[in-house]
Amino acid sequence: MTMSQTHQLAACPGCEEPLETGDLFCGACGYDLSAVPEPPLDHPTIEMTSPVAAAPPQPQLPHPVRTDEPHAAPDGTGGAAEYPLPAPDPRAAEPDPDTHVARPPAPGAKVCVACRAGRVDDDGYCENCGHAQPRERDHMEQELGAVSAVSDRGLRHHRNEDSFALSSTALPDGSPAVVAVVCDGVSSATRPDEASEAAAAAANEALLVSLPQGTHPQQAMHDAILVAAEAVNSLAQQPGQALAHDQHRQQNAPACTLVAAISAGGLLVVGWIGDSRAYWVPDDRTTAPARLTEDDSWAAQMVAAGLMSEADAYADERAHAITGWLGADAYELDPHTASFKPDRSGVVVVCTDGLWNYAEAAEELARVIPPDAAERPLHSAQVLVGHALDGGGHDNVTVAVLPFAVAEQGAGSAYN
Repeated sequence: MTMSQTHQLAACPGCEEPLETGDLFCGACGYDLSAVPEPPLDHPTIEMTSPVAAAPPQPQLPHPVRTDEPHAAPDGTGGAAEYPLPAPDPRAAEPDPDTHVARPPAPGAKVCVACRAGRVDDDGYCENCGHAQPRERDHMEQELGAVSAVSDRGLRHHRNEDSFALSSTALPDGSPAVVAVVCDGVSSATRPDEASEAAAAAANEALLVSLPQGTHPQQAMHDAILVAAEAVNSLAQQPGQALAHDQHRQQNAPACTLVAAISAGGLLVVGWIGDSRAYWVPDDRTTAPARLTEDDSWAAQMVAAGLMSEADAYADERAHAITGWLGADAYELDPHTASFKPDRSGVVVVCTDGLWNYAEAAEELARVIPPDAAERPLHSAQVLVGHALDGGGHDNVTVAVLPFAVAEQGAGSAYN
């Protein structure tokens, strides 16, 4: 890039912070402005207002739709790429290999994601190699007893618009209840990252209140989705906080999808709105896995109406247009819930489409997840996120793994 090209950049390609004329490095993340990467294959979601011109006439959907993120085929044609790292801090001098000795991080201190050796200072830069560290939401992991989750920005997005919440509590009889909530921000909406975070937190908090009070888990799930919807709706009433790079996008209400699972009293309960999914994978892989949710999407409606096969519907460019979401501009809110009583142990995989685009069928997902998923849920979530990144990582990807152990014969249950 020439100096004149540098002057024309309005925002940093690495972190989207505004730039001053003549900047050679980003003051926020240290991005080297002398070289600009290829434009990412990330297209913002737009509302579907009319059918594709060349497409045959289709039945009119019962309510508005939003188009979800475009996805690359899981055959890797999008090309797996190394996770992009921020540029070194221009303030950091090149270390002299003969004299420079990296200060080892103290126990519990953050370690640089680039060199894996240096300590991260209070400004977010590595004291060893000078790299700025990824933003907190770019990659998140949590392990809470028997449930774990991992969320990653992916390789094409400039930020992570997914969110999750994990928790555990006790039923009135003292038996445990474990919760996993996963939300995917709708990219055509303003502040989708705030919407997903608000929905996940609100649903989780509602379940932590209702389950110990003895509310049936399926009813508690239904009510929690309504509470999550109110939390997202309230964002539309707040002053806009869109960043400079969002100002060209349509200023519609914040929105997200939601999927959640509860293991409580011998029951497995799932709830959802949108196209985030839950899968059941038994520990005994000789028995069949299953998808536990049905998408609120154009493709699902075409299949349900018998107008297209599942393979043809999901291959269509309109496949990821969602027909249900949480947000003030949603046509109607129809929370879906389902209750199961598995007869064998296994794990529930709760995920956004950033994963299932690369392992859509339950059988595909079961082949990817490690056989010891119930013993190592965090490792299993990491493996599944890695599978999506290896496939191209064209979307944010969030996965929660919730083990479900079948009680011994004759054991009591609060909800028999």
